[in-house]
Amino acid sequence: MFYQRLSIIILAIAFFSGSLIFLEMALASVNWQPYNIAQVTTPTPSITPKAAIERLFTSKEVASSWFAPNFLKQVPITQIRSIISSIKGQLGNYQEVKRDGNDYVVIFDQGSLPTNIVVNSRQQISGLRFKSPILKVSSLEKVVKDFQALPGKVSFLVLENSSVKAGLNTKEPLAVGSAFKLAVLKALKSQIAAGKHSWKEVVTLREDKKSLPSGILQTWPDNSPLTVQTLASLMISVSDNTATDILIDLVGREAIESITPRNRPFFTTRELFVLKATGNDKLLQRYRQGKEKQRRQILGEIEKLPLPDVNQFIGTNPKALDMEWFFTAEELCGLMKEVGDLPLMSINPGVADAKDWQRVAFKGGSEPGVLNLTTWLQGKNGKQYCVVGTWNNSNAPVDEVGFSTLYGGAISLLAEGK
Repeated sequence: MFYQRLSIIILAIAFFSGSLIFLEMALASVNWQPYNIAQVTTPTPSITPKAAIERLFTSKEVASSWFAPNFLKQVPITQIRSIISSIKGQLGNYQEVKRDGNDYVVIFDQGSLPTNIVVNSRQQISGLRFKSPILKVSSLEKVVKDFQALPGKVSFLVLENSSVKAGLNTKEPLAVGSAFKLAVLKALKSQIAAGKHSWKEVVTLREDKKSLPSGILQTWPDNSPLTVQTLASLMISVSDNTATDILIDLVGREAIESITPRNRPFFTTRELFVLKATGNDKLLQRYRQGKEKQRRQILGEIEKLPLPDVNQFIGTNPKALDMEWFFTAEELCGLMKEVGDLPLMSINPGVADAKDWQRVAFKGGSEPGVLNLTTWLQGKNGKQYCVVGTWNNSNAPVDEVGFSTLYGGAISLLAEGK
């Protein structure tokens, strides 16, 4: 819940995916390094990386013997098979594998899949990364129609400069997971511009501010010194929840609430994890029934409660989606307009292929039943775009691969000037 799957599958979203994370979908490996011909030494694998990719998508069943043992420790073969099957379902029949520099692109009849791979000396896959699939779509009107057919609630917005090129429920507030971090960043940027804080300011990592993944800071030693620049970069690029909560504490909850009055009180990630944790149902019900004053008092109680086990929130069904951060597609584009110029916004380009654009800024978010992708793009033709897609379904987990593939197809259309 409220996380990006960073070590196994990233949908560049994330929560907080950002995964998804990204947004890319990745199968992680131990000591990942991009494949480089110059790095391959004897004995040379008898199966080429290209042939290894082709085998994944042409065989009736993906075999565990094709993968290095350390890889399978992180990603079980059942999960790999599920991912391969999902990709085929989204992109159709396999056609070929093409070389793209040191990487590859898998071509299907309905789209393509940028891929990185490493094959070890034992002819096993030791590294594999599937980036965001690119769906062939005929028009933005078709994308809107396909989004409209999804169960639950969907909003979608494409702005070209300030003009609407496509829209669906653009004024409806929906839960957006980690995309809320754009509001935190806007408040921080404003306070830095006013001289209240600086990017070089050092903040101490405190144990009581640690949250659950996504992110890495929850594993760092207490009292580690961190600059504001580092915290903001981690908050956006890997959707680090602990970095986010430290920044919320730094700028003040009220400053963020002034940006988004709808989200009062404004949750920290830790507060929402505790509120939705197993065994805290009575606390959740009290919060639901309370007015703003009572809710703020309950948040004070939550500060004294321990963090739940992160496993409670992995692979679960949607829970309490009324307890979230709510933004409209238009509001997210407005936030992106304010912060998209910051260099840290381009560390993770998300679904977009950075090679197609002069500049890309991205933030996504996800939890069971929630998915958001928000991208700002500067074209090589000088045009600027904002693309926002949000999906809420309280009855079942959302299809992250399918949604991001369709979203990516819309961005590809824009890159082609359509």
